[in-house]
Amino acid sequence: MSFEFAEIARHAAADRSISPEEVAALRGAGWADGRMSREEAEIVFATQRAIENPAGEWADFFVEAIQNYVLNGSEPRGFASAQEAEWLIAQIEADGRVCSMTELELLTRIIERAQNVPETLKSYVLRVIEREVLDGTGPTRCGGELSDCHVSEAECRILRRVIFGRASDRPAAVSRREAEVLFRIKDAVSESENTPEFKRLFVQGVGNYLMGFAHSSAQVSRERMLELESFVSDNTVRIGGFMGRMVTQAPNAFGMVFGWKNDGSSHADKVASEAELTRFEREWINRHIAGNGEVDDYDQALLEFIAEETGQA
Repeated sequence: MSFEFAEIARHAAADRSISPEEVAALRGAGWADGRMSREEAEIVFATQRAIENPAGEWADFFVEAIQNYVLNGSEPRGFASAQEAEWLIAQIEADGRVCSMTELELLTRIIERAQNVPETLKSYVLRVIEREVLDGTGPTRCGGELSDCHVSEAECRILRRVIFGRASDRPAAVSRREAEVLFRIKDAVSESENTPEFKRLFVQGVGNYLMGFAHSSAQVSRERMLELESFVSDNTVRIGGFMGRMVTQAPNAFGMVFGWKNDGSSHADKVASEAELTRFEREWINRHIAGNGEVDDYDQALLEFIAEETGQA
């Protein structure tokens, strides 16, 4: 870390403010080697907690800097390690809560951009988003407002970004845990004047969980990616010979190494199979619809969507 970086941050914390010029200087001093160090990231968080009413330039820098550290601070890039995830949660919870919309945007951006993150961080972000949608107030970084009495358009955008983010439970698809978050939010606000986008998100999200196809290899763990990168980068004769023999003697053996599985069924067959509700899924949907004691407008829209998709309309 450069002396200049530390001095700029120290002055900003002491003044409880930071100018666009100081933010530009931090940018120049903070990525000399293309990465953000742990020490620099902790200084950025300390500055975030100290300054009041920062300019938009600071918020943008804060999100980029911490995202850079969490996802690119160690190999492989694009993944958060367990230690980095624990560090991020501890930094955000240092004062007992997500203290700004900038921190909310940071968590959303990480789930949206990461290749994958540890389970602890996925669970934490979902809890935070649910809490902020139900109880949070104030302007969001992506435009619009958080509301504690209804679901706003801005809150729908945040929910969608997290649920369908690359590092979510099921990238480009919805997990049971995420569908249950949507149900809890719906039950809490079903009588409110919510944005029409929320009903669409609820139906699409829960419907995706029940009938959507999610590829089992859409995500790999950070540890598995390290193994694969190490294997690919090993250009010794031993590895070269092994790869050559595998191609000529057992062409399907790549699946054994890289986790690919060809079970003979087509993509269309798998999609059609996923679209059929299992007994567990039917029991799950019935239990959640019965949870608030009535079939509300959201439940009805979901049931109509399921009936149409399964040809039972």
